[in-house]
Amino acid sequence: MTQNDAALFAVGAAQWLSASSSRTSLGRDAVQLKGFATAAAPELTAAIKSVAAVSPFRHMVTPGGWPMSVEMTNCGDVGWLTDATGYRYDSLDPDTGGRWPAMPESFLRVATAAAAAAGFPSFAPDACLINRYAPGARLSLHQDKDERDFSHPIVSVSLGLPAVFLWGGSKRADKPRIVALHSGDVVVWGAASRLNFHGVKALSDGNHPLTGTFRLNLTFRHAL
Repeated sequence: MTQNDAALFAVGAAQWLSASSSRTSLGRDAVQLKGFATAAAPELTAAIKSVAAVSPFRHMVTPGGWPMSVEMTNCGDVGWLTDATGYRYDSLDPDTGGRWPAMPESFLRVATAAAAAAGFPSFAPDACLINRYAPGARLSLHQDKDERDFSHPIVSVSLGLPAVFLWGGSKRADKPRIVALHSGDVVVWGAASRLNFHGVKALSDGNHPLTGTFRLNLTFRHAL
């Protein structure tokens, strides 16, 4: 997807997305767009099912040998992986041997529109990591730093059960800010905040009309 394509998607998505969204600053070049993807949530959830039918969710294993509590899959030109050889992006799904599914148009429309709303109008994602949280699943504080060029933002879309997002600083020891995320919320960070540490607290029990007992998260990156 070219930068021109990204701009066209962003311009055309305004009426398709929730008109009731609100904006909360999380710091320099970081923003929470509350409810931004609410109107798109049913279409996004259906698209996730289509992706997972080709490349199923799985518990990836860290280089240290620890299985992650969050289930993951990918779509786009490349997918993010972790295994005994390290963290990386690859065009092939190691579980199927085939390419990752193409990124659905609905994904692109939300990602580019949210990035534009946050001040990044030229964002053109080539990878989307899809996380599925069951109750108790969590992500420890980490940086997204396996991409080649940190000038592109990260766009994170929440669907389903609510979660507690941990928004840290440039150092792991920095005390994180507690951010409540609900279905349809989008968090975008880049530029000065691009390498901030972040994570998700253990998911609480619940049931959501769209996702049942799970929380789904789309994390868009420009990886290559």
